[in-house]
Amino acid sequence: MVNEEVLKIVLNDKTFGRDTAADIVGGLARLKELVGKGLIRAEKTTNKQNGKWFCNAWDVIKWAKLK
Repeated sequence: MVNEEVLKIVLNDKTFGRDTAADIVGGLARLKELVGKGLIRAEKTTNKQNGKWFCNAWDVIKWAKLK
C-alpha cells in the first residue's frame, strides 16, 4: 500500500482538469460542491465561460468516490 504522505508530496503540485476531477470525485455536481466548500483547491485562469479548470490533484484524490 502506498503511504499517504508520499502521495501528498507527489500530487500536491499536480492538477486535474474539470472533467477528470469530476469523474474521480463522483460527478460535476459533487466537484462543484467540494470546490465551493473549499475542500478542493481549484482555479480558473481566465474569466471566460469555457475557461480551463485546474483542480489540485491531491485534494481530488482525497475526495475520490468509488463507483
